[in-house]
Amino acid sequence: MNTLQVITNFEIGRIIVENEQSGKIKAEYGKNTLIELSKNLTEEFGRGFSKSNLEYMRRFFIDYKNEFAGISQTLSGESVYSKSPTAIAQTLSGQFILPNLSWSHYVFLMGIKNRDERSFYEIESGDNNWSLSELKRQFNSGLYERLVMSKDKTGVLELSQNGQIVQKPEDLIKDPFVLEFLGLDEKERYSESELESAIIDKLEHFLLELGKGFLFEARQKRFTFDSENYYVDLVFYNRLLRCYVLIDLKIGKLSHENLGQMQMYVNYYDRHVKLDDERPTIGIILCKTKNDALVKLTLPEDGNVYASRYQLYLPSKEELRDNLIKWSEESKR
Repeated sequence: MNTLQVITNFEIGRIIVENEQSGKIKAEYGKNTLIELSKNLTEEFGRGFSKSNLEYMRRFFIDYKNEFAGISQTLSGESVYSKSPTAIAQTLSGQFILPNLSWSHYVFLMGIKNRDERSFYEIESGDNNWSLSELKRQFNSGLYERLVMSKDKTGVLELSQNGQIVQKPEDLIKDPFVLEFLGLDEKERYSESELESAIIDKLEHFLLELGKGFLFEARQKRFTFDSENYYVDLVFYNRLLRCYVLIDLKIGKLSHENLGQMQMYVNYYDRHVKLDDERPTIGIILCKTKNDALVKLTLPEDGNVYASRYQLYLPSKEELRDNLIKWSEESKR
């Protein structure tokens, strides 16, 4: 019944706003009216109609009236009220651009001031059926900012209009990847095998952080070449790009030997594993620190190997804004 609750709150917001626009409600009088309306609705229908919630409903109508324009028009027809609540919800759900979102989702989204950023999270929440906790986690991890910093101006615009579209390897790359859900302390010493085990233990969360279309295949995947055994830390398949994605974990500073090793893994998969109709293999090295100049010098410009940092804590919004400003300035050069 999430849809019915959203519809109800939207309509209450519309009534409040229309009363205000009629000139009948002034500032203090309007405040008192919300208090009185809250009291009356609570007495008749129970919880959910506090003054603060009514203020959210008012803002909800103002913020989303264009997106939900058809709802009020449909409700204006007398026949709709002859239906059951479930039938009303089914009738109107097709008019919602974001049918999977609950009222709690909308309350959180209304707190995102940047309209492009809000639009991105609206689309991603609806498309991926994120729970409210998943939406909050993605927002707090700065998913939008991290994707913005991997795009050009056209790509940034597409994020706000269409969400994350996966069409090429670069669309999968974030820098950094945020792995706070692993529960590893930045100050503790841990090995690469411990990092790998923590990822496997929290595989569902890791897949969410990787992004769209990922399927897990294996850990420590062995292949033999020239009588020597090699092991890829983590092997995934991306069904949207139709290609293998190999991930190597490095807890220290990235070296050119690490990059060369991953390039060899990618070459092996391209030549001996992937099918003819599949796209080239992608290699991602997750490392604690890296030198971008070293990465560019070591890897071919048209290569399919990428190096991204990982961090074990959620970045602050100040840190994300600073990084975004720095990226914006560098992109103008």
